[in-house]
Amino acid sequence: MYNRKELKQNAKQSIKKHYFIFVLVCLIAGLLGTKYADTLTPQDLLDVTKTEQDANLVEGGTTTVDSGFQSIMNGRSIQKLLGDVVDKGLKTVGTSREDFLGRSRGVFATVVNTISSGTLMTTLLSAGVSIGLSKNVGLALIIIVSLALMLFVWFYVTNTYTAISARMFLEGRVYEDVPVHRFLHFLHIRRWTKAALIMFRATLYQLLWCFTIVGGIIKEYSYRMVPFIAAENPDISPSEAITLSRKMMDGHKLECFVLDLTFVGWKVLSMLTFTVSGRLFSNPYKEATFSEYYVYLRQLAKEKNLEGSELLKDQYLFEKADRMDLLYAYEKEIDAIAQPKPPKKERKGIFAFIADVFGVIFVEDKEEREYDAFMANREKYLALSSEMSGKAYPSRLGLHPVAEKQKKDRGLYCERHYSIWSMIMLFFTFAVIGWVWEVSLHLVSDGEFVNRGVLHGPWLPIYGTGGVLILVVLNKFRSKPILEFTTTIVLCGCVEYFTAWYLEATHGGQKWWDYSGYFLNLHGRICAEGLLVFGLGGMAIVYVAGPFLDNLFRKIKMQIMIPICAVLLVVYCGDQMYSSKHPNTGKGITDYSTELPPQNNDVGIRSMRT
Repeated sequence: MYNRKELKQNAKQSIKKHYFIFVLVCLIAGLLGTKYADTLTPQDLLDVTKTEQDANLVEGGTTTVDSGFQSIMNGRSIQKLLGDVVDKGLKTVGTSREDFLGRSRGVFATVVNTISSGTLMTTLLSAGVSIGLSKNVGLALIIIVSLALMLFVWFYVTNTYTAISARMFLEGRVYEDVPVHRFLHFLHIRRWTKAALIMFRATLYQLLWCFTIVGGIIKEYSYRMVPFIAAENPDISPSEAITLSRKMMDGHKLECFVLDLTFVGWKVLSMLTFTVSGRLFSNPYKEATFSEYYVYLRQLAKEKNLEGSELLKDQYLFEKADRMDLLYAYEKEIDAIAQPKPPKKERKGIFAFIADVFGVIFVEDKEEREYDAFMANREKYLALSSEMSGKAYPSRLGLHPVAEKQKKDRGLYCERHYSIWSMIMLFFTFAVIGWVWEVSLHLVSDGEFVNRGVLHGPWLPIYGTGGVLILVVLNKFRSKPILEFTTTIVLCGCVEYFTAWYLEATHGGQKWWDYSGYFLNLHGRICAEGLLVFGLGGMAIVYVAGPFLDNLFRKIKMQIMIPICAVLLVVYCGDQMYSSKHPNTGKGITDYSTELPPQNNDVGIRSMRT
């Protein structure tokens, strides 16, 4: 029996158990643009009488087709929303590229939005115009490669994230612990591409239905259960997942629509509080409620023996495993944790201080490698302790069991010591990746190659500096993800603010980035959204990118590694000295005007980094 009050009570209980992780899940969804991309600024909310408000929202990528109800409340059907985006792009072919991309407000909101918001289509149209107007074949090919990079990120990250989010909320219903590494659930079970294909097919179908009068709204509800189905069993084919969702929602669309209506008050409150209440409570609350709704529909499907419901068979996603089954499945891990540690490398003086406080060593010997390898395995086993005790989803007993794998390397062990040579290579790797990313954004949007940043080489040092500082200064916080996330935001905020201040002070007030008009910005040098992105990026560096790259660098012989580092440092220092007198400036680099309205500062595309 459907009981909306009971569903919401259960949802509140889930939030109480997992408040921080659920808020984080929804914040990431908002940044990626999959849901809750409420990037309205105080100026937007106060100036509600503007006749261009609806068009601005569509152009900026901040209107997400979260539900058919939202489109109705905005007085705009999904078809009209999508039509406005396409018409806007087609009308501006060959004219102003700034108008073509519209009023974007943030890196993620601009680049990695969903098809449902229409922004991906706008990006594709922009790339098409850029290619058509490019002066030579080589530049056109570079634009195509850049577009391919952006589409790859969309397909494997943004497109799949809705299913990842659904998985996190479903596990949180039953278990006391939802570890951060559950974000990589599909990767651990080697089903990431399958989940991405399911979500892509559903998104594509919904996009096509948007060209009909009411189809977009109806299919929004017909496909509402697809992310949960993919989260439970990504082995289901895309067509099976879509068909099963339609059958589960048959006769329940109005019921689901009414459930959407019950969150209107929360939506209004979120707007009145400049999205703060939404980000801190109502968004996770809504997600948890619809997770409960999926469980309700799943149970009905099982009771009615609905065709395809037999594919929903992840038993331990909805009930805890027996104690004896857990002990049997994790027997080896329990024994491994009890093994004695090998002797730890003894250091003295300044080297001991640097290793203990900053996690950096100058020489890595056999003793160091053996101790690190043991601790890496021990950390892996300890991470499974909540599964062994029944407090977290048992990955060894699930629908796709994650088998134990003995590896000689250290895996993604985060509490490691980095060698000074790895740190140098990490600095340049992060700096180059940042440069490639920002150059790619400009290529796709404007069809022009622009060397981003103050320096002339293919690197943006603020990315490298930020990445290394996160690993070094925050070394002691790696074992505490929430504290690591918080301190990363503070550290990156300080680095970005004082870097911007220094550049402006030493270059006559010239700006290389400007967040004016963003919600909670400080002098246009930092903003809340940017700091949140840095926090999430810092987590990725500490727990994934840093350890992964370090494993690769450690395979390079010292006879090769040291000369590479030396050459890179010499070239980089030369670039710094030359750029101190002749900084990289010009169109697409420093052409910011503080006199322009905040909405016209396309900071999303032009988020310059030194």
